[in-house]
Amino acid sequence: MPNPVTILVVEDEPLVREMMVMELEDAGFRVLAAEDGEAAMAMLAGAGPIDLLFTDIRLHSGPDGWAVARQARALRPAIKIIYATGYVPDMPQLVEGSRFFKKPYLPSVVIGAMAEMLAA
Repeated sequence: MPNPVTILVVEDEPLVREMMVMELEDAGFRVLAAEDGEAAMAMLAGAGPIDLLFTDIRLHSGPDGWAVARQARALRPAIKIIYATGYVPDMPQLVEGSRFFKKPYLPSVVIGAMAEMLAA
């Protein structure tokens, strides 16, 4: 049996993070969660598998989601990346091949995008 796909969720709002973790687990993914950029960077630097990064852009402390995504791609060139935010950035800093969702989003739509990206 193949290993489940692992998704790292980076979200500083506890209720949003918990909701997305539950939705992803219900969809069959293995989920890691980080409450800020520093925790996410530490997980990305670890040895365990992470197939997709789902990150908020504005994080209360540490590096923002843009920086987390750049570091993720530097450490793990094949990682898929999806950004989410409640504001529209003036200068988006999307890494190549990533996707962007404006909050509020439907978890089912994000999960569909994840499945498409992971299948490509």
